[in-house]
Amino acid sequence: MDLREMGARAKDVSRILGKLGQTEKNAGLFAAAGELEAAASSILEANGHDVDAAVKRGMHAGLVDRLRLDGGRIKAMADGLRDVAALEDPVGEVESMKKRPNGLLIGRKRVPLGVIGIIYEARPNVTAAFGLCFKSGNAVILRGGSDAIRSNEAIVAAIRRGLLAAGLPEDAVQLVADTSRESARELMRLNGYLDVLIPRGSAGLIRTVVENSTVPVIETGTGNCHVYVDATADFQMALDIIYNAKTQRIGVCNACESLLVHQSIAEEFLPLLKERLDEKQVEIRADEASCRLVPGFVPAAEEDWGREYLDYILSLKQVGSLEEAIAHTE
Repeated sequence: MDLREMGARAKDVSRILGKLGQTEKNAGLFAAAGELEAAASSILEANGHDVDAAVKRGMHAGLVDRLRLDGGRIKAMADGLRDVAALEDPVGEVESMKKRPNGLLIGRKRVPLGVIGIIYEARPNVTAAFGLCFKSGNAVILRGGSDAIRSNEAIVAAIRRGLLAAGLPEDAVQLVADTSRESARELMRLNGYLDVLIPRGSAGLIRTVVENSTVPVIETGTGNCHVYVDATADFQMALDIIYNAKTQRIGVCNACESLLVHQSIAEEFLPLLKERLDEKQVEIRADEASCRLVPGFVPAAEEDWGREYLDYILSLKQVGSLEEAIAHTE
Protein backbone atom coordinates (compact mmCIF):
# COMPACT_ATOMS: atom_id res chain seq x y z
CA MET A 1 0.00 0.00 0.00
CA ASP A 2 1.23 3.49 -0.85
CA LEU A 3 2.30 5.52 2.18
CA ARG A 4 -0.02 8.36 1.28
CA GLU A 5 -2.91 5.92 1.12
CA MET A 6 -1.91 4.63 4.54
CA GLY A 7 -1.78 8.20 5.77
CA ALA A 8 -5.22 8.96 4.39
CA ARG A 9 -6.67 5.86 6.05
CA ALA A 10 -5.03 6.75 9.35
CA LYS A 11 -6.38 10.30 9.10
CA ASP A 12 -9.91 9.04 8.54
CA VAL A 13 -9.65 6.60 11.44
CA SER A 14 -8.18 9.24 13.76
CA ARG A 15 -11.43 11.18 13.57
CA ILE A 16 -13.25 8.10 14.84
CA LEU A 17 -10.72 7.34 17.56
CA GLY A 18 -10.86 10.89 18.87
CA LYS A 19 -14.52 10.39 19.70
CA LEU A 20 -14.23 7.01 21.41
CA GLY A 21 -14.96 6.74 25.10
CA GLN A 22 -12.79 5.03 27.67
CA THR A 23 -14.91 1.87 27.68
CA GLU A 24 -14.56 1.37 23.93
CA LYS A 25 -10.82 2.02 23.92
CA ASN A 26 -10.20 -0.30 26.85
CA ALA A 27 -12.22 -3.02 25.13
CA GLY A 28 -9.98 -2.68 22.09
CA LEU A 29 -6.83 -2.89 24.20
CA PHE A 30 -8.04 -5.99 26.04
CA ALA A 31 -9.05 -7.65 22.77
CA ALA A 32 -5.67 -6.85 21.20
CA ALA A 33 -3.90 -8.26 24.26
CA GLY A 34 -5.90 -11.45 24.03
CA GLU A 35 -5.11 -11.85 20.34
CA LEU A 36 -1.39 -11.36 20.99
CA GLU A 37 -1.41 -14.23 23.46
CA ALA A 38 -3.57 -16.39 21.19
CA ALA A 39 -1.17 -15.79 18.28
CA ALA A 40 1.97 -16.50 20.33
CA SER A 41 2.98 -19.56 18.30
CA SER A 42 2.73 -17.78 14.94
CA ILE A 43 4.52 -14.71 16.32
CA LEU A 44 7.33 -16.88 17.68
CA GLU A 45 7.62 -18.71 14.36
CA ALA A 46 7.95 -15.43 12.49
CA ASN A 47 10.42 -14.15 15.06
CA GLY A 48 12.47 -17.33 14.71
CA HIS A 49 12.98 -16.59 11.01
CA ASP A 50 14.07 -13.02 11.85
CA VAL A 51 16.51 -14.19 14.52
CA ASP A 52 18.00 -16.93 12.32
CA ALA A 53 18.57 -14.45 9.52
CA ALA A 54 20.14 -11.93 11.91
CA VAL A 55 22.53 -14.50 13.37
CA LYS A 56 23.61 -15.59 9.88
CA ARG A 57 24.35 -11.96 9.03
CA GLY A 58 26.56 -11.72 12.12
CA MET A 59 24.36 -9.36 14.13
CA HIS A 60 25.83 -8.36 17.50
CA ALA A 61 24.62 -10.51 20.41
CA GLY A 62 23.06 -7.55 22.21
CA LEU A 63 21.01 -6.63 19.17
CA VAL A 64 19.95 -10.25 18.65
CA ASP A 65 18.71 -10.22 22.24
CA ARG A 66 16.62 -7.14 21.45
CA LEU A 67 15.22 -8.88 18.41
CA ARG A 68 14.41 -12.21 20.05
CA LEU A 69 10.93 -12.89 21.45
CA ASP A 70 9.79 -15.69 23.73
CA GLY A 71 6.57 -16.58 25.50
CA GLY A 72 7.38 -14.30 28.42
CA ARG A 73 8.08 -11.30 26.21
CA ILE A 74 4.85 -11.77 24.29
CA LYS A 75 2.96 -12.00 27.56
CA ALA A 76 4.71 -8.83 28.70
CA MET A 77 3.48 -7.05 25.54
CA ALA A 78 -0.07 -8.23 26.20
CA ASP A 79 0.13 -7.26 29.87
CA GLY A 80 1.47 -3.87 28.81
CA LEU A 81 -1.68 -3.26 26.76
CA ARG A 82 -3.80 -4.24 29.76
CA ASP A 83 -1.78 -1.87 31.94
CA VAL A 84 -2.48 0.94 29.48
CA ALA A 85 -6.18 0.09 29.64
CA ALA A 86 -6.02 0.54 33.42
CA LEU A 87 -4.76 4.12 33.07
CA GLU A 88 -7.09 7.07 33.27
CA ASP A 89 -8.27 8.32 29.89
CA PRO A 90 -6.22 11.46 29.12
CA VAL A 91 -8.59 12.71 26.41
CA GLY A 92 -10.85 15.50 27.55
CA GLU A 93 -8.92 16.28 30.73
CA VAL A 94 -9.02 20.01 31.53
CA GLU A 95 -5.69 21.15 32.95
CA SER A 96 -6.55 24.73 33.78
CA MET A 97 -9.44 27.14 33.51
CA LYS A 98 -9.43 30.90 33.97
CA LYS A 99 -12.24 33.40 33.89
CA ARG A 100 -11.62 36.60 31.98
CA PRO A 101 -13.00 39.98 33.18
CA ASN A 102 -15.73 39.75 30.54
CA GLY A 103 -16.85 36.39 31.93
CA LEU A 104 -15.27 34.27 29.17
CA LEU A 105 -13.76 30.98 30.40
CA ILE A 106 -10.42 30.06 28.81
CA GLY A 107 -8.74 26.74 29.58
CA ARG A 108 -6.50 23.98 28.32
CA LYS A 109 -8.04 20.66 27.38
CA ARG A 110 -6.23 17.48 26.31
CA VAL A 111 -7.14 16.30 22.82
CA PRO A 112 -5.63 13.65 20.52
CA LEU A 113 -2.82 14.65 18.17
CA GLY A 114 -4.36 12.70 15.28
CA VAL A 115 -1.89 10.41 13.50
CA ILE A 116 1.40 9.37 15.08
CA GLY A 117 4.27 7.80 13.17
CA ILE A 118 6.89 5.66 14.95
CA ILE A 119 10.20 4.70 13.33
CA TYR A 120 12.14 2.06 15.24
CA GLU A 121 14.76 -0.61 14.79
CA ALA A 122 15.03 -4.34 15.53
CA ARG A 123 12.85 -4.38 18.64
CA PRO A 124 9.54 -6.03 17.78
CA ASN A 125 8.08 -5.44 21.25
CA VAL A 126 8.11 -1.69 20.47
CA THR A 127 5.25 -2.51 18.11
CA ALA A 128 3.03 -2.70 21.19
CA ALA A 129 3.54 1.08 21.60
CA PHE A 130 0.31 1.09 19.60
CA GLY A 131 -1.42 0.87 22.98
CA LEU A 132 -0.39 4.32 24.20
CA CYS A 133 -1.34 5.88 20.88
CA PHE A 134 -4.73 4.16 20.88
CA LYS A 135 -5.52 5.01 24.51
CA SER A 136 -4.88 8.68 23.76
CA GLY A 137 -7.19 8.59 20.73
CA ASN A 138 -4.53 8.53 18.01
CA ALA A 139 -4.03 6.36 14.95
CA VAL A 140 -0.48 5.09 14.47
CA ILE A 141 1.67 4.16 11.48
CA LEU A 142 4.60 1.92 12.45
CA ARG A 143 7.79 1.55 10.48
CA GLY A 144 10.16 -1.01 12.02
CA GLY A 145 13.52 -2.18 10.75
CA SER A 146 14.05 -4.90 8.16
CA ASP A 147 15.59 -7.24 10.75
CA ALA A 148 12.24 -7.59 12.53
CA ILE A 149 9.78 -7.32 9.65
CA ARG A 150 8.30 -10.82 9.98
CA SER A 151 7.85 -10.42 13.72
CA ASN A 152 6.27 -6.99 13.33
CA GLU A 153 3.86 -8.21 10.68
CA ALA A 154 2.69 -11.06 12.93
CA ILE A 155 2.27 -8.75 15.93
CA VAL A 156 0.35 -6.08 14.00
CA ALA A 157 -1.87 -8.73 12.40
CA ALA A 158 -2.85 -9.96 15.88
CA ILE A 159 -3.55 -6.45 17.13
CA ARG A 160 -5.69 -5.67 14.10
CA ARG A 161 -7.71 -8.87 14.65
CA GLY A 162 -8.31 -7.79 18.21
CA LEU A 163 -9.56 -4.38 17.15
CA LEU A 164 -11.94 -5.92 14.61
CA ALA A 165 -13.24 -8.36 17.24
CA ALA A 166 -14.00 -5.37 19.48
CA GLY A 167 -15.89 -3.64 16.65
CA LEU A 168 -13.18 -1.01 16.17
CA PRO A 169 -11.33 0.09 13.01
CA GLU A 170 -8.28 -2.08 12.33
CA ASP A 171 -6.54 0.82 10.60
CA ALA A 172 -5.98 2.36 14.02
CA VAL A 173 -2.62 0.60 13.59
CA GLN A 174 -0.81 0.12 10.29
CA LEU A 175 2.64 -1.25 9.53
CA VAL A 176 4.85 -0.06 6.68
CA ALA A 177 5.94 -3.29 4.98
CA ASP A 178 8.59 -1.56 2.87
CA THR A 179 11.70 -1.32 5.09
CA SER A 180 13.87 0.51 2.57
CA ARG A 181 15.51 3.84 3.34
CA GLU A 182 13.21 5.40 0.77
CA SER A 183 10.13 4.47 2.79
CA ALA A 184 11.69 5.95 5.92
CA ARG A 185 12.45 9.20 4.12
CA GLU A 186 8.94 9.32 2.71
CA LEU A 187 7.44 8.81 6.17
CA MET A 188 9.56 11.68 7.49
CA ARG A 189 7.94 13.92 4.89
CA LEU A 190 4.35 12.74 5.16
CA ASN A 191 3.04 16.21 5.90
CA GLY A 192 -0.72 16.53 5.81
CA TYR A 193 -1.14 12.98 7.12
CA LEU A 194 1.25 12.57 10.05
CA ASP A 195 0.88 14.98 12.95
CA VAL A 196 4.02 13.89 14.78
CA LEU A 197 6.86 11.41 14.27
CA ILE A 198 8.68 9.54 17.05
CA PRO A 199 12.05 7.85 16.39
CA ARG A 200 12.92 5.03 18.79
CA GLY A 201 16.35 3.47 18.62
CA SER A 202 20.00 4.32 18.20
CA ALA A 203 21.53 7.79 18.29
CA GLY A 204 22.09 7.52 14.53
CA LEU A 205 18.44 6.81 13.81
CA ILE A 206 17.24 9.61 16.07
CA ARG A 207 19.66 12.10 14.54
CA THR A 208 18.64 11.12 11.00
CA VAL A 209 14.95 11.64 11.76
CA VAL A 210 15.51 14.94 13.56
CA GLU A 211 17.70 16.32 10.76
CA ASN A 212 15.61 15.14 7.80
CA SER A 213 11.97 15.16 8.89
CA THR A 214 9.57 17.86 7.75
CA VAL A 215 6.95 16.43 10.14
CA PRO A 216 7.16 17.58 13.80
CA VAL A 217 9.40 15.18 15.77
CA ILE A 218 9.41 14.14 19.41
CA GLU A 219 13.13 13.59 19.99
CA THR A 220 14.01 10.76 22.35
CA GLY A 221 17.39 9.80 23.78
CA THR A 222 19.65 6.76 23.80
CA GLY A 223 19.94 4.42 26.76
CA ASN A 224 23.17 5.42 28.49
CA CYS A 225 21.99 4.49 32.00
CA HIS A 226 24.13 5.19 35.08
CA VAL A 227 24.39 3.63 38.53
CA TYR A 228 25.97 5.65 41.37
CA VAL A 229 27.47 3.96 44.45
CA ASP A 230 27.70 6.47 47.30
CA ALA A 231 30.12 6.42 50.22
CA THR A 232 27.32 5.17 52.50
CA ALA A 233 26.16 2.34 50.21
CA ASP A 234 25.60 -1.23 51.34
CA PHE A 235 28.27 -3.04 49.29
CA GLN A 236 26.34 -6.27 48.82
CA MET A 237 23.20 -4.44 47.71
CA ALA A 238 25.23 -2.29 45.33
CA LEU A 239 26.93 -5.32 43.78
CA ASP A 240 23.59 -7.10 43.34
CA ILE A 241 22.05 -4.04 41.68
CA ILE A 242 25.00 -3.52 39.31
CA TYR A 243 25.17 -7.21 38.39
CA ASN A 244 21.46 -7.31 37.59
CA ALA A 245 21.41 -3.97 35.76
CA LYS A 246 24.42 -4.84 33.59
CA THR A 247 24.06 -8.56 32.90
CA GLN A 248 20.38 -9.57 33.05
CA ARG A 249 19.81 -8.33 29.47
CA ILE A 250 22.60 -6.45 27.74
CA GLY A 251 20.44 -5.44 24.77
CA VAL A 252 17.79 -3.34 26.52
CA CYS A 253 17.86 0.44 26.70
CA ASN A 254 17.68 0.46 30.52
CA ALA A 255 20.73 -1.77 31.02
CA CYS A 256 23.49 -0.14 33.06
CA GLU A 257 26.22 1.19 30.79
CA SER A 258 28.10 3.53 33.17
CA LEU A 259 29.05 3.20 36.83
CA LEU A 260 30.05 6.01 39.17
CA VAL A 261 31.68 5.16 42.51
CA HIS A 262 32.49 7.52 45.40
CA GLN A 263 36.26 7.76 45.65
CA SER A 264 36.28 7.20 49.42
CA ILE A 265 35.16 3.55 49.00
CA ALA A 266 36.88 2.80 45.70
CA GLU A 267 39.87 0.93 47.15
CA GLU A 268 37.62 -1.51 49.02
CA PHE A 269 34.68 -1.69 46.63
CA LEU A 270 36.26 -1.94 43.17
CA PRO A 271 38.04 -5.31 43.68
CA LEU A 272 34.69 -6.74 44.82
CA LEU A 273 33.05 -5.27 41.75
CA LYS A 274 35.55 -6.87 39.38
CA GLU A 275 35.21 -10.24 41.09
CA ARG A 276 31.40 -10.11 40.75
CA LEU A 277 31.31 -8.96 37.13
CA ASP A 278 34.00 -11.46 36.14
CA GLU A 279 31.24 -14.06 36.54
CA LYS A 280 29.84 -12.75 33.24
CA GLN A 281 33.20 -11.67 31.74
CA VAL A 282 32.18 -8.01 31.82
CA GLU A 283 34.93 -5.70 30.54
CA ILE A 284 35.32 -2.66 32.80
CA ARG A 285 36.65 0.48 31.09
CA ALA A 286 37.80 2.68 33.93
CA ASP A 287 39.38 6.04 34.67
CA GLU A 288 43.07 6.29 35.53
CA ALA A 289 42.57 6.25 39.31
CA SER A 290 40.52 3.05 39.16
CA CYS A 291 42.96 1.33 36.80
CA ARG A 292 45.72 1.93 39.35
CA LEU A 293 43.66 0.17 42.03
CA VAL A 294 42.54 -2.94 40.16
CA PRO A 295 44.57 -4.97 37.66
CA GLY A 296 42.47 -6.03 34.71
CA PHE A 297 40.53 -2.80 34.26
CA VAL A 298 40.84 -1.35 30.74
CA PRO A 299 41.71 2.37 30.46
CA ALA A 300 38.64 4.30 29.33
CA ALA A 301 38.67 6.69 26.40
CA GLU A 302 36.71 9.93 26.44
CA GLU A 303 33.98 8.49 24.21
CA ASP A 304 33.33 5.71 26.73
CA TRP A 305 31.52 8.10 29.08
CA GLY A 306 28.69 8.53 26.59
CA ARG A 307 28.52 5.04 25.06
CA GLU A 308 25.52 2.74 24.93
CA TYR A 309 27.43 -0.53 24.61
CA LEU A 310 24.64 -3.14 24.40
CA ASP A 311 27.40 -5.54 25.36
CA TYR A 312 29.23 -6.99 28.37
CA ILE A 313 31.15 -3.72 28.77
CA LEU A 314 30.81 -1.11 31.53
CA SER A 315 32.44 2.30 31.93
CA LEU A 316 33.62 3.22 35.44
CA LYS A 317 34.58 6.55 36.95
CA GLN A 318 35.35 7.68 40.49
CA VAL A 319 33.64 10.84 41.76
CA GLY A 320 34.00 12.91 44.91
CA SER A 321 30.35 13.66 45.59
CA LEU A 322 26.75 13.08 44.56
CA GLU A 323 26.83 16.47 42.84
CA GLU A 324 29.82 15.42 40.74
CA ALA A 325 28.05 12.19 39.84
CA ILE A 326 24.96 14.07 38.69
CA ALA A 327 27.07 16.52 36.67
CA HIS A 328 28.79 13.58 34.93
CA THR A 329 25.48 12.16 33.74
CA GLU A 330 24.27 15.41 32.20
